[in-house]
Amino acid sequence: MSDWGSVYKSLGATPVINATGSVTLLGGSTLAEEVKDAMEAADSAYIPLSELEQFAGQRIADLLDVPAAYITSGAGSALTLGTAAFMAGIDDKKIEQLPDTRGMPNEILIQKRQRYWYDRCLEFAGGKLVEFGDDSGTSVGDLESAISDQTAVIAYPVDERNPVDPNILSLEQVIEFSHEKNKPVMVDAAGQIYPLENFGKYVRMGADFQCIAAKYMGAPHSTGFALGTSEVIEAIARNSFVGYETRRIRGIGRPQKVDRQEIIGVVSAVERWVSLNHESRLAYAERQSTSIIEHLVNIPGVSVELNTNIVGHQPFGVFIDIDEGIVGLSNEDLVASLKQQDPSIWTRVPAGDTRIVLHVFGLSKGQEEIVGKTIRKLITER
Repeated sequence: MSDWGSVYKSLGATPVINATGSVTLLGGSTLAEEVKDAMEAADSAYIPLSELEQFAGQRIADLLDVPAAYITSGAGSALTLGTAAFMAGIDDKKIEQLPDTRGMPNEILIQKRQRYWYDRCLEFAGGKLVEFGDDSGTSVGDLESAISDQTAVIAYPVDERNPVDPNILSLEQVIEFSHEKNKPVMVDAAGQIYPLENFGKYVRMGADFQCIAAKYMGAPHSTGFALGTSEVIEAIARNSFVGYETRRIRGIGRPQKVDRQEIIGVVSAVERWVSLNHESRLAYAERQSTSIIEHLVNIPGVSVELNTNIVGHQPFGVFIDIDEGIVGLSNEDLVASLKQQDPSIWTRVPAGDTRIVLHVFGLSKGQEEIVGKTIRKLITER
């Protein structure tokens, strides 16, 4: 690791070993080699980005068997542009009016039990989140009562890693009832890329829109894409930075740029992902995880468990739980101590959990050994 992080060290900044996973605060992704090569090739020429977006989107749509796609500056950007599309459509006057939503439907409906950290992205274009149902659950009647002339879209976040919540309306129910009322449905499916049948499936189920974070499959951290009907994707394009510059219509998408290298990088990442040997990918992540565990077994007061999840973008990993009464160190203490090491190791106790949840998504080859040995040393050599 002699030159590891040298570009950051040259600035006086401190590189870290990322045992947290695909988190934005650490940079989010590692570029696949094929993606690096594709982005370098893209740098050799210029191209009108409106044309590139059109053909790149069509390539992704064809790969995922959906009507249309549009590459954005992350999944959050896709959500914001999506809400703009559902509110303003292709009306240039309304596009330039946003985020002022007077005179247009601006309510984005969401089940109360589905509120989540990133739903703020649904409001940036000027939309207003309106909850339906309550903490105990949701009925079709709740949705029916919430829908009005001001309803722009019904939002639905999904995470296939979690158990199905029996107290909320299923996506199938929301799509069916909303479409009966001529209202569209948008799905936040940012990390739903594996198993491959999940990749794009919500649009194939009938949703009008879904987003994907491209960082999860080896594309640049700052990229994502929207999938949807041809009409929705056309409206997203008109609200985007390309629409601002090409059509001279001053939409809210102007700050949310992607460059030609990133667009080609996303296409390359999707092409790679749908043809990748996922059995090998999963086996490697499992080996990294078990390597860490091997350093931590049979330590009094320390419970260590393999995370066996393979759904989504972060397979396997390690759960660590420390009995502070025996070890004299809490989970939070260990997380803080790891950050102080050289090299610094970042992991965390996520909100809603009491254990350290360590992911191998961001570990380079061999770093799992550093992580395992360092944790063992901090626990046992006190």
